Amino acid sequence: MLINGLENKKILILGFGREGRDTFKFLRKLFPKKKIGIADQKFDKNYLKKLDGYDVIIKTPGIPFKILPKAVLGKITTQTEIFFENPPGTIIGVTGTKGKSTTASFIYQTLKKAGLKAYLIGNIGQPVLSFLKKADSQSVFVYELSAHQLFHLKKSPHIAVLLNIYPEHLDYYRSFKEYAQAKANITKFQTEKDWLIYNIQDPLVKKISRKSKAQKIPIRGKYYELDMAAAKAVAKIFKIPELKKFKFLPHRLEFVGKFKSISFYNDSLSTIPETTMEALDFLGEKVQTLILGGFDRGLNFKKLTQRIKKSQVKTLILFPTTGQRILKALMDIGYPSIIKHFFVKDMKTAVKLAYRHTGKDKICLMSPASPSFGIFKDYAERGDLFKKLVKKYHE
Repeated sequence: MLINGLENKKILILGFGREGRDTFKFLRKLFPKKKIGIADQKFDKNYLKKLDGYDVIIKTPGIPFKILPKAVLGKITTQTEIFFENPPGTIIGVTGTKGKSTTASFIYQTLKKAGLKAYLIGNIGQPVLSFLKKADSQSVFVYELSAHQLFHLKKSPHIAVLLNIYPEHLDYYRSFKEYAQAKANITKFQTEKDWLIYNIQDPLVKKISRKSKAQKIPIRGKYYELDMAAAKAVAKIFKIPELKKFKFLPHRLEFVGKFKSISFYNDSLSTIPETTMEALDFLGEKVQTLILGGFDRGLNFKKLTQRIKKSQVKTLILFPTTGQRILKALMDIGYPSIIKHFFVKDMKTAVKLAYRHTGKDKICLMSPASPSFGIFKDYAERGDLFKKLVKKYHE
């Protein structure tokens, strides 16, 4: 949707969170006198019945396409679509079930260090339309793209970074296949002039890369190594120096500190089993206490429990509701009697148990393998509370 094509349209903003408010501000500046509709479940439980009578509906990523009436689907657009249709510079799109925020951050740091006019936008928490007016042809946008943002997209970025695809958000999509297809849109519309940086170790990513028309750069690595490899590949494309030292983001295998001779790591952004397995691989055999569990999205914990069984973990601290399922999955493969387990309902109890049951020079890792909802507002609240209490109870 071209911006000048919006002038004579009746517009509705569907979903009025951070992105919806950004869309409203953008449209209000462009068209000061235009009447703009807003539909959000916080204002009206029957908000989906208010979609008739509009020419264009700008949907927020959090609302699934599958719940929308079929009659309005042709009118739907998104911030991401509008941005891609009106790009004032170069877009580097970054996606993956896990690692996309860190990778986008590393790429942004690389570009900034080299003196480029770079912006870090998108799913990382920075709505995008407000950037359209201040940018020019020299601007480079590092756009973190969730599957929700990619789902309806009909254009791909000039440089696409595809890290991994694991089952997640299965409550949002009709199937894992639909989720994977959304991720694949990051390269689907690329041409021979574009670039695809992809994780050759991920079978599904590798399969998607084969269909891409773009010039390809395969990357390898575990956890942060993969994120750094992507940033280095972007540096090569731009012919700029590689960054030697990166600044890490919070809640992604974040070292909290060493207290009472115990090293604490906050990996609250680990909301699926695969990332907990990667964290165990990355930190090695010093992990003695593992804090797991959270909201149940029906994910399979079999591979995770096999990895725990092989590890040197001696204590499991388990949050509801997946904590119970993880323990049962461990029992199904022969729960090692050497491992102690505790069920907890609050972070205070979890941290106190961690101090009591983790040995000197060992690691306590909070990597829940589950979303935070239920007990915590989001992964950031969960991680911040863990860090705060770790520092409080060491005294």
